[in-house]
Amino acid sequence: MSAGANPQGRIFATPDELARNVADWIIERALVQPHRFALCLSGGETPKRLYELLGAAPRRDRFPWERTHWFWGDERVVPQDDPRSNFHMAWQALLRHAPIPPGNIHAVPTEGISPAAAAAQYETALKYFYGADKLDAGRPLFDLTLLGLGEDGHVASLFPGSPALGETDKWVVPVVGEGGLDRITLTYPALASSAAVAFLVAGRRKREALGRVRAGDPALPAARLRPVGDLYWFADRAAAAMPAFSGE
Repeated sequence: MSAGANPQGRIFATPDELARNVADWIIERALVQPHRFALCLSGGETPKRLYELLGAAPRRDRFPWERTHWFWGDERVVPQDDPRSNFHMAWQALLRHAPIPPGNIHAVPTEGISPAAAAAQYETALKYFYGADKLDAGRPLFDLTLLGLGEDGHVASLFPGSPALGETDKWVVPVVGEGGLDRITLTYPALASSAAVAFLVAGRRKREALGRVRAGDPALPAARLRPVGDLYWFADRAAAAMPAFSGE
């Protein structure tokens, strides 16, 4: 599944154990990066506890906030204070608790703008940060990308059957009307441009999707992601049927 190293998986007993271990893993990755650290966040319930742990002592006191930049893999087109907003969740759980320079938070624009214009504006912001209009596999856009996994196998806002699955040129596209809401999502090329991609999967309801994705089922969008760097699967015991992680 990965263009980089072989996928690596680890199972934790509970969602809280998963969150604690991944929080420490993220801190270590950020600390060994000598320059700026670009982190692309996931929405959803699974990473919320992880964000809370990063934003609280003692982990908050170890993290290199001043040189970390924060991005989002997808967003719903709702106001930033809407409970359905991925930005809002990350802000409440993490960002407002940490000494982050305001210019290091790169939220998806969602207010007073059309989905198409929002996608174009976010792509422009990503290219400005990256310093180029074309992605180079030898120089990833992100140092770490966190992703969830939908029960239908979707990743970010790349859903089964969506035209966005075939996008190979644009970095960001609108997804109109999915689940009753317009969304903005990074495409496969942008999500794949990461030194490390980590899927966070928790709960019995994700078990079937996780097994199918790990088996490489091309019908599920998450199975089609090919990171340029390393790929990690972090799951709790409820989500991870043991055969899905056999041999690791």
